[in-house]
Amino acid sequence: MLDAFSRSVVTADASTSTVGDIGALKEFVANGNRRLDAVNAIASNASCMVSDAVAGMICENQGLIQAGGNCYPNRRMAACLRDAEIILRYVTYALLAGDASVLDDRCLNGLKETYTALGVPTTSTVRAVQIMKAQVAAHIQDNPSESFAGPRLKKMNPTLTDDRCASLVAEASSYFDRVISALS
Repeated sequence: MLDAFSRSVVTADASTSTVGDIGALKEFVANGNRRLDAVNAIASNASCMVSDAVAGMICENQGLIQAGGNCYPNRRMAACLRDAEIILRYVTYALLAGDASVLDDRCLNGLKETYTALGVPTTSTVRAVQIMKAQVAAHIQDNPSESFAGPRLKKMNPTLTDDRCASLVAEASSYFDRVISALS
């Protein structure tokens, strides 16, 4: 498990360079507060994001909550919510660290094989992850849908209105894409 600094040292050691990727580390440090604001926005809204993503997945496939469906009975629904929350948490860890190794090592390693063995439909899981990806992008940009969230909405009002916001959205999206790729 690495972070941006550890990754830079490993890369410098492998290339026998003494400098490493100083420019990337300078940018990582300069965007530290923005990164923390983004992680805080995700963590503050995680339970709503997870429940909305699973509900959206179920709305698109009502068979999941019918007798014999993968979200029926309640214990299977609870497991689905738990798994979505774990995926979101590890994506958040990766965003905070600036490196996907924690996501790969602790979450994605063997995930598809486990889901296949348990009979979990990966297409439905992928759909829930896609919904969470869109939600995270909206929260990082501090542009969540107020019409749907109502009084549950927690806006962080970070100052993420420039290109660095777009880079954080792209980085978070790449972590969700790793999850989708691992499940596909």
